[in-house]
Amino acid sequence: MNAMTWFITGASSGLGAALANAALGVGHHVVVTARDNARLRTLADAHPDAVLPLSMDLSRPHEIEAAVAAAEAWGGGIDVLVNNAAVGYLAAVEEGEDQKIRTLFETNVFGVAKTIRSALPGMRARGRGAIINITSMNGVVAMPALGYYSASKFALEGLTEALSQEVAPLGIKVMSVEPGGFRTGIVERNLRSPKIDAYGATAHAIIDLLVNDKEGALAPGDPDRMAKILVRLATSGDTPQRLSLGADSWTAIMAKLDAQRAEYEAWKDVSHSTYFE
Repeated sequence: MNAMTWFITGASSGLGAALANAALGVGHHVVVTARDNARLRTLADAHPDAVLPLSMDLSRPHEIEAAVAAAEAWGGGIDVLVNNAAVGYLAAVEEGEDQKIRTLFETNVFGVAKTIRSALPGMRARGRGAIINITSMNGVVAMPALGYYSASKFALEGLTEALSQEVAPLGIKVMSVEPGGFRTGIVERNLRSPKIDAYGATAHAIIDLLVNDKEGALAPGDPDRMAKILVRLATSGDTPQRLSLGADSWTAIMAKLDAQRAEYEAWKDVSHSTYFE
């Protein structure tokens, strides 16, 4: 197996850290990014020849360009780009605050798109590469309190679907990964907003469930297992366009797809009634 160079965003904790360790464990090289690369120093010190730690804030396009350029120069080219870094936001739609909404989309959508655009020229020139976008079960299934987070992940799902068709003829594979509840610590880092009492039975009930899940019942997924699956798939080159990870994700997505199809079928006659006669 030839060593590959991975570029992993949000690698200081959670899935990003697990991915870095899984890739290193099978002999790959990793470029790891975080807003503060001091948090990546332990990993870099343990693997001085195989890890390049970089500071990169997804809301700052010039930092993305500089990090990708450094990765290309260091590792001979990015083989696998993993867009993992993300921000969460727990709020009903009406409770959303402009700056927090913008922060969410700057990280989860615009920063990811900039990272992809920065990495693609090198991949195109080499005629190979893989892009793994970590979306979410909530990028397919929305629920109260996660409207803005879901909107950002729905956007990433659409971007990924289009991108996969654009770059397939160029030798580049693209995969959207839709995890369910995994113990990555994202709930503790979620943005929050002042509450409006009217949403107590909907959005706030979901928030309470998530923040009070101290035993991890809603997050049964093991980030290390997910990381090993992704490394194995990327290394083999056998990747689906979409991959649901976690029984909770698979079940919720299947139920959503079944319900959507039934609703579209129920309104088929109306859908077909709009053409000129």
